[in-house]
Amino acid sequence: MTWETHPVTPDRFDDFADIINPNRRATHCWCLSHRLQAKDIEELGGGDRERAMRALCERENPPGVVTYLDGVPVGWCNVGPRAEIPRLSRSKLIRPVDDVPVWSIICVVVRGGHRRKGVTGPLLEGAVAYAASRGAPAVEAYPVDPPGRMDTTMAFVGTRAMFEKAGFRVIGTTDAVASRMPRLVMRRDIPVSPSIAAAR
Repeated sequence: MTWETHPVTPDRFDDFADIINPNRRATHCWCLSHRLQAKDIEELGGGDRERAMRALCERENPPGVVTYLDGVPVGWCNVGPRAEIPRLSRSKLIRPVDDVPVWSIICVVVRGGHRRKGVTGPLLEGAVAYAASRGAPAVEAYPVDPPGRMDTTMAFVGTRAMFEKAGFRVIGTTDAVASRMPRLVMRRDIPVSPSIAAAR
């Protein structure tokens, strides 16, 4: 098996869409709910959510990564600088723990037919690597810690165990809930490479 993860640049948009919206439903969220308000969707896409998401993919920091298994797109992770995710940066329920300019993971999706195949490990590693390549000092996530099997309708937030396997640690809690479960603050620090440290 060969795993690859890449930012969702315009040439990879259809791969992203195959994961989150294979039927191309116009009313689908297109993973925009935390990033754009209705007025922004109107401005970027003329009210069309797909066009607005395509516009985000053209920015300096595309809004996430797509993971491929043997060339097939199988996973999506919405990740970016917390400061560029308006709903999160303004949130009264998921407040910053400190002043670190973290990148935040706000959605994780595994393509139908590919669940329980170990996709989230390479997907989260790829998300962290993408953040590191753009100079992020750390990546945060806001999952839940379910007492049993997780409600699949809320799977996009992830679980504590899923992120712990990817090297994240709990650093706090939030006032937000998902399926009546409190959401945690989990973080993975990104070591500064020797070449970057020498340049400072």
